[in-house]
Amino acid sequence: MVSSFFIAFAQRWRLLVCLVAGVALFGCATVPDGAGKTASAAFVVLGENGVPVARVLTVAQHCPSIQLDGVHASMDLRAKSEVIPQRMTRSAVDESKPSDFPLLTCEKMIPPHTVSATVEGKSLPLPKAKAMRIVVIGDTGCRLKKSDGAYQPCNDPDQYPFAKIAALAAKWKPDLVVHVGDYLYRENVCPDGNAGCAGSAWGYGWDAWKADFFHPAASLLQVAPWVMVRGNHESCARGGQGWWRFIDPRLLTLGRDCNDAANDDIGDYSDPYAVPIGGDAQFIVLDTSNTTGGPIPEGDIRQEKYLDMYHKLDTLSQQSGYNIAINHHPILGFAAKHNAKGGVSLLPGNQGLQSVFGKVNPLILPPRVNALMSGHVHVWQEVSFSSPHPTQFVAGFSGTLEDVVPLPAVLPPGATPAPGAVVEHLSSWVNGFGFMTMERQDGNHWDVKVWNTAGQQVNACRIDGSKSVCDVAQVK
Repeated sequence: MVSSFFIAFAQRWRLLVCLVAGVALFGCATVPDGAGKTASAAFVVLGENGVPVARVLTVAQHCPSIQLDGVHASMDLRAKSEVIPQRMTRSAVDESKPSDFPLLTCEKMIPPHTVSATVEGKSLPLPKAKAMRIVVIGDTGCRLKKSDGAYQPCNDPDQYPFAKIAALAAKWKPDLVVHVGDYLYRENVCPDGNAGCAGSAWGYGWDAWKADFFHPAASLLQVAPWVMVRGNHESCARGGQGWWRFIDPRLLTLGRDCNDAANDDIGDYSDPYAVPIGGDAQFIVLDTSNTTGGPIPEGDIRQEKYLDMYHKLDTLSQQSGYNIAINHHPILGFAAKHNAKGGVSLLPGNQGLQSVFGKVNPLILPPRVNALMSGHVHVWQEVSFSSPHPTQFVAGFSGTLEDVVPLPAVLPPGATPAPGAVVEHLSSWVNGFGFMTMERQDGNHWDVKVWNTAGQQVNACRIDGSKSVCDVAQVK
């Protein structure tokens, strides 16, 4: 108690001296905002045209200031502290609850050419003009879902290894991190007597977001800015409230916050945007969080929304010589399941998006899209085509309960993830947790590596334009 009193007294005395004698003389720019360090998370997400946005989640009553090249600036309030009344979710009413967000979300656009950004004495990572080293992760939350009886042992770091994966990826020292969606999986309460998930936060409020993403991702959030893709677990009927409060880089507007189910036709969709990564290359981020597994019928609002998405994707692709589209649902990837005969059936890429995009272009993707990166299927996967389709990578293997049905090392005749797509190379790793890295070489060449939770490389691939090939067809 005594030491706390003197610390508080010293802080107030120093502030008084600064006011009287001047900031420059006494170095008062280093004084923490408010009563001290209150940020629960501080990170940088890249938005439209690659603009970096600083985000701070704080338990303070006011947003902190940010120091940009040593100059103080006020952060803007994005979302206030509040308990949001319970809305319709994917779960039954008695298996849901109101979303409690007992902290502020604060933000500030960081101007071009800024060299340093600091909040509460902590430096924020800023984008490089040319990203040479990129980490790709996806499907990182711990699955607690009553409807399918899936209760992942969130308390076991070997069975829920996202924190370990994030720490290993941070040590790789990336220039940029890409998350291909699905951050929040703790949807329902852990059953009594289940030691594997006992005491786990659940629902869609801050406690679940903290446990599933912000706490385990902390080491990786500190080392590089992020490009963040929305997954189906961030749709309005699931974690959409937290998605709009914490993650999406664009302005938060009334009605797009997923708080009221009556506005879901607004909150469940957003426009594509481009993130330049230097060297005449860019990511194009797509929000496909509300697509369906099967073809989208006529009259469904998703026909209109995703048709518009295709045209905007095509327009954005004109801005750059090399385009990597990133979304959550693989459009040109495979999934696998056991069939009634005891064998394995291959499932195609997302038929909802295929059904809409294919109306415009039989090849499904605009011609200037060179590569796709997605998640959703809980495996790592690479697919390349002899037909003029972009190569597809799937990185849904970074924490969530894994798929266990193996993809074949050699595809059966005629197997394809989409009409007209002729597979030339397929590589996969099923039932293994890890992360993917991309290192830029000359031109449109990238070295891709796949890493396990021990930090060991398990596969290596090369991207050459819109084609790719890997060393190992089926990682064991």
